[in-house]
Amino acid sequence: MRATTLDLVRDLEPEDTVVQSMPDVSPTKWHLAHVTWFFERFVLEPAGIARFSDTYHYLFNSYYNSAGEMHPRPERGLLSRPTLAEIRDYRAHVDAQLADLLDTDALDADARAVVALGLNHEQQHQELLLTDIKHVLSLNPLKPAARRDLRRPASAAPPAYRFRRGERGVVRIGHQEDGFCFDNETPVHDALLQPHGIGMRLVTNGEFREFIRDGGYDEPAHWLSDGWSAVRERGWNRPLYWDEALETEFTLGGVAEIDDHAPVAHVSYYEADAYARWAGYRLPTEFEWEHAARAEAVRGNLLGTHAWHPVPSRDGTQFFGDAWEWTSSAYAPYPGFRPLAGSLGEYNGKFMCNQVTVRGGSCVTADDHIRPSYRSFFYPDARWQFLGFRLAKDEHD
Repeated sequence: MRATTLDLVRDLEPEDTVVQSMPDVSPTKWHLAHVTWFFERFVLEPAGIARFSDTYHYLFNSYYNSAGEMHPRPERGLLSRPTLAEIRDYRAHVDAQLADLLDTDALDADARAVVALGLNHEQQHQELLLTDIKHVLSLNPLKPAARRDLRRPASAAPPAYRFRRGERGVVRIGHQEDGFCFDNETPVHDALLQPHGIGMRLVTNGEFREFIRDGGYDEPAHWLSDGWSAVRERGWNRPLYWDEALETEFTLGGVAEIDDHAPVAHVSYYEADAYARWAGYRLPTEFEWEHAARAEAVRGNLLGTHAWHPVPSRDGTQFFGDAWEWTSSAYAPYPGFRPLAGSLGEYNGKFMCNQVTVRGGSCVTADDHIRPSYRSFFYPDARWQFLGFRLAKDEHD
């Protein structure tokens, strides 16, 4: 898994890995170091192994305030040193130390659980470093590709948009299977679903273009107040990475023609909600989404398909991969939620305010990282991630 992280960035030049294009984006080089810092801070140090560098401890902490001071996030792009080569050496050093602990069976069950958390944490950053470098390269007039060997599946029109009748009543929500989960997927609890229908696939580029051409970005009646303010203040009139002619978009493989049949991505919660209102529907709740997803196999256009871009649904059913899906649910703790003990309790719990839950994973989510109960979260104005949506509707008996 650690080798996979390096393989994802094998086509980047050292200069690419230093740039920070906005405060939400971290340089690739910083990602490579931070995930290594995580293992050092939370596995090696408790095992009595000295830090590789006290300076690295400061530079590559992210938001763990209880673990110590940290370099300001908006200034990560100023870190020309340590070099990429030095960070690779840091990774190799920590990998060797950790391998020794695992080979000698020196870690107890609690420490091994932290290793599992660290592996899943790194998979999250594999996705982040790809979406971050996409934003970085999109601002370069040369429009370079992050990867030169990505697949471009043939396009095919998905079936017409259809809804599945959702279950009504009390359902169980949260992580119910064996294996790893994050603390924000717990505890299992009851949720009440009202009569509803849920879309079987994501909204496509072509469908979203119709919203644009119908003046969707110019009609305040479609928009939440904060969304309308964002549209006016930021000049939004199309998804991020689309050109002004609505014909091409920037991808991790460079500039490509927009595939009308593929799911739309890089839209904010506000844009997803506005489209749903325009279409006469709404966004699903995260509980409607999870209950529907449990009836589907966990497969889709994920990192392993090597497209690294949304692709059309062949059979009209689409729940995992392609684009994280905005729900209408605020990111909040489940009833009885308890964060992890110590500094690791800062991983999820402290962000449960003013953000929106997204579900389903994306085209750059690791294949074995996603599950029906998985919850992620973003501020409603976020666009740089692979963020899309499906529709839902109320039904009446």
